[in-house]
Amino acid sequence: MHLYRARQLRGLRDNAHELTHMEYKAMGFFHRHPGATQGDLVNHSGRDKAQLARLLKNLRDQGLLDASPDPADRRITRLALSTQGQQVFHSLNALGQQTSHAAVAGMSSEQLQQLQTLLQLIRANLEADPN
Repeated sequence: MHLYRARQLRGLRDNAHELTHMEYKAMGFFHRHPGATQGDLVNHSGRDKAQLARLLKNLRDQGLLDASPDPADRRITRLALSTQGQQVFHSLNALGQQTSHAAVAGMSSEQLQQLQTLLQLIRANLEADPN
């Protein structure tokens, strides 16, 4: 996992925007939920509201997120990836897919299925453990 994450983070640093892992994850959230709010991201991620406010401001300042007022309640700001943000996200996502393919190169379909099953078991174990 360390090698995978290191390659992924290197890709984030090597782009023109030098995104952090959390910025990339926030972009992914707004890619999947265009028009969501900062509060939606807070609820989804469980992160600190002030931390996310700074992170989202940075993404907006870089031109990666567009903000627009909610038509029903102008106090609410809706966020979505800008055109530039979509391009950056898709290029980083492609890099992640290349990394994933490199990680499992040479594995048979049976081995991939076994890996998936074992990873699901690990996740279930960690989610069940209250510590």
